[in-house]
Amino acid sequence: MVRFRESLVTEDSAHALLAEYFAGREESTANYVTTFPDPARFVAPDGVFLVVEHNGVDVGCGGIRRLSPDVFEIKHVYLQPRTRGQGLGRALLEELERRALLLGASTVVLDTNESQVAAAQLYRSTGYEEIEPYNDNGNATNWFSKAVAS
Repeated sequence: MVRFRESLVTEDSAHALLAEYFAGREESTANYVTTFPDPARFVAPDGVFLVVEHNGVDVGCGGIRRLSPDVFEIKHVYLQPRTRGQGLGRALLEELERRALLLGASTVVLDTNESQVAAAQLYRSTGYEEIEPYNDNGNATNWFSKAVAS
């Protein structure tokens, strides 16, 4: 069973999952720069951070934050390696989109690195389209956008 729990990024479980996420990114991406998220950016009405519970165990996380009145950015989508391939990433992405829509989004954007092949495949398969860079994230090589409301 999957459940999404709202969390502050500073809460123990969320922080531990973010640390795992950043450690994995450092291993897979040359010159990766770790920056823990600003907690204020991931609380309503400007965002939310979710911890993914699977069978009662915290196994992943992800968040959204407002960039403009109707554009939200998806950040720090992570699932522990042992849980991948079970549809949890797709479920988390859908939940983040749903939460963004509830907060007033018409569009969601995200960035990723070419080393995150499975992530880019997930984004493309769920309707995201590649766009020009919308930020100066030195860790990113690909940027995506998706309309969530018309």
